[in-house]
Amino acid sequence: MLQDRPPLKDRYLNYIGGEFVAPADGKFFENPSPIDGETFTELPRSTRKDVAAAVAAAQRAYADTWRRESVTARANRLLRIAQITEDNLEHLARVDTVDNGKPIRETRAADMPLVVDHFRYFASVIRAQEGGISELDTDTVSIQLHEPLG
Repeated sequence: MLQDRPPLKDRYLNYIGGEFVAPADGKFFENPSPIDGETFTELPRSTRKDVAAAVAAAQRAYADTWRRESVTARANRLLRIAQITEDNLEHLARVDTVDNGKPIRETRAADMPLVVDHFRYFASVIRAQEGGISELDTDTVSIQLHEPLG
């Protein structure tokens, strides 16, 4: 059993378009911990409106920023996420344990380190992925140009 619960806010908002926003319908739900059944925070009861707003924000971010960034910049963003996660590993493991009821040894030794590893892996994949051009015959070439979609 987790002895000390991590500090958490009483209520969280959606993060859409770089801002924390209340759910469109203003509704929240209590989030009880499977450890003891006690509510430890409230979360947005998001609807299709919230999802549509998040998708629209993501599409804007893709068009305005992500697809225009260099491979190096995109990889560095993912590496930064990995580092922030690793720097806060103990806190995040404790939050995951309270939220999901998993033993702290699993969230601390497996789940959170794997999150870090996944972000670092995909950062390296971005750097390693290359396009190519092949001459099929004297009048035809095949071009593979990779463009980021997510």
